[in-house]
Amino acid sequence: MSDLSGKKGLILGVGNQRSIAWAVAEYFHKHGAELALTYLSDPKGRFESNVRKLGEKVNASFIQECDVSDDRAIQSLIDGLNDHWGEMDFLIHSLAFADQKDLQVAFSSTSRNGFAKAHEISAFSLLPLAEGAVPMMKKRGGGSIISMSFIGSVLAVPHYHVMGPAKASLESSSRYLAKEVGPDNIRVNVISPGPIKTLSASGIKDFAELMKIGGAHSAMKRTVTQEEVAQTAVFLASDASSGITGQVIYVDCGYSIMAN
Repeated sequence: MSDLSGKKGLILGVGNQRSIAWAVAEYFHKHGAELALTYLSDPKGRFESNVRKLGEKVNASFIQECDVSDDRAIQSLIDGLNDHWGEMDFLIHSLAFADQKDLQVAFSSTSRNGFAKAHEISAFSLLPLAEGAVPMMKKRGGGSIISMSFIGSVLAVPHYHVMGPAKASLESSSRYLAKEVGPDNIRVNVISPGPIKTLSASGIKDFAELMKIGGAHSAMKRTVTQEEVAQTAVFLASDASSGITGQVIYVDCGYSIMAN
């Protein structure tokens, strides 16, 4: 039931081999999906080089730059996918950003621009991406939109600061999207993994301690892996989850259920 053979879709957020999005790409490829990937431009071209090398491993048939803070870049991506496929089955939004300065100060000292930028990239970007993907999903008779969150959306996690409200916005936006596109057989869900050591997570102060506590206080006494998150994404993109939408699925070894 979790077979993705014949399905095609876009994964945003692949940065390197430690990223959750990369584990998702590997597992989607393993289950038969055809993939499109994006990268963020940087002066030395390292991001593009990384994504193109990784893309070869999963036979990605489409790779394009996309800065989701730029409407023109998003439209160019959607236009490219329309030319390449014209239709698609899934969209994976695995993006998050906060200015390092806003993660180092007291939450009340978050800058106005930093608060707006964290929400723009981590939450708002889902909307124009979904708007572009939905018409292509309708041609397939439905689809699945999946994004990545963290328990800091509902609990005050030390040093997570502005990312907490941004992820809360992402989760709420997903519910409203689920209501909007549900009649078209398009499902919108959120995966909320426990702490995982990734490049973006390294920007959070004392993240190693957060992982240690996450493992010690979880029901399973360990932290989750990228692969376990990816397997959940496969399930949510497959026909096996055809009746699930508007949900936040915790993949955290039971940390979220514990009274710590």
